Amino acid sequence: MPRLIVLRGAKLLSHSSVLSTPLGLSRRHLYGLSTHLSRSSPSSSTTALTTPKPRHIIPLHATTSPHHRQTHAQTLSSSPSPSASPSSPSPPAPTPYTPPTTGLLSHLPPAWVPYAELIRLDKPTGTYYLFFPCLFSTLLAAPLSTPATPPLTVLGTSALFFAGALIMRGAGCSINDLWDRDLDPAVRRTRLRPLARGALTPLAALSWTGAQLLAGLAVLLQFPAPCLYYGVPSLLLVATYPLAKRVTYYPQFILGLTFSWGAVMGFPAVGVDLLADGNGGAPLAAAGLLYASNVAWTVLYDMVYAHMDIRDDAAAGIKSIALKHDAETKKVLSGLAAVQIGLLGAAGVAAGAGPAFFVGSCGGAALTLGWMIRRVDLKNVRDCWWWFVNGCWITGGVISLGLGVDYLVRYIGDSDDGKRSEDDKSRAS
Repeated sequence: MPRLIVLRGAKLLSHSSVLSTPLGLSRRHLYGLSTHLSRSSPSSSTTALTTPKPRHIIPLHATTSPHHRQTHAQTLSSSPSPSASPSSPSPPAPTPYTPPTTGLLSHLPPAWVPYAELIRLDKPTGTYYLFFPCLFSTLLAAPLSTPATPPLTVLGTSALFFAGALIMRGAGCSINDLWDRDLDPAVRRTRLRPLARGALTPLAALSWTGAQLLAGLAVLLQFPAPCLYYGVPSLLLVATYPLAKRVTYYPQFILGLTFSWGAVMGFPAVGVDLLADGNGGAPLAAAGLLYASNVAWTVLYDMVYAHMDIRDDAAAGIKSIALKHDAETKKVLSGLAAVQIGLLGAAGVAAGAGPAFFVGSCGGAALTLGWMIRRVDLKNVRDCWWWFVNGCWITGGVISLGLGVDYLVRYIGDSDDGKRSEDDKSRAS
């Protein structure tokens, strides 16, 4: 309700002396104020720039015609906001979704594209990160089997692991998007995902996830039976990881527990019993240390990845280690790298690895991770993405190369020792 402020020392004008206003108030509803102060008022000696103090607040029960109210509303709506600068540009409109025109997805039928996008078929880096721990453990465990696992068996086992990584990574992405379908629209990078933009219904995504889990089970059954017992518990981590970002600033640790599971699977895959009493518990120690090393690596690279969404995550209430340690990220990354390399070296000691492993895998990881931590620009989304994608192959590649060379050296050495023992037996007989 409009109110009239009567100033101390001011005189009311007569009803006939009315100011013209854009509200179109009638004469009987508006009172003016006298600009001449009373000589007897204590404030009469003030200058014209002095603001008199209010004495009374009188409500004005002004009535305006509908036409005047509409005109005034239009005037207000067209006026610029006081806080907005006339020269400041408006924020860019969100980019609408466009179907893929290049790459693998462009060759798929349009109805299949949302399902392929749901499993990130066009972004395979996550599959490689899930596969590398499987490869590491296969190469580390192969010389521990009796006899040593042949190269062709190592290749076949690695191929099965890659198929499993491709399928289970897709299933994990589907589960993640089902949990995050209400959060993804608030993040620029994820707002065009199939569930977030409404291209798939939750029921369709759930059915697709079930099909992937069945396919993953089919791959798992191709491994020796003990792998089934070791592999099934990982599904609990796959299903619960997306919830971690709602309750803790360290969901990357849960992701590390999930993505590093393959660091254990390689041992039973080549016939090494982790729970056997022989070998002094060396295989179990090697598997546990390798698993912990890969957890540290996962947290490291996903911390770089999380910096791409740090602003949107803060606005959407999504927690991440990048938000918690934004000011000291590179120090945290350096610590994680040291932990990863130290645990990797300890796993090699437990498994009886040779110089090729320590120089190639441990030394190579130290150089490549140090290079990445020094060069990555955490405030640049494209730079974070480049290091996330290429760091997978750079660091994962040198670790695999060192493990592979060490395996071949030990395999050839075991073969030569076997031939010598056979020759000795034949001579003795």
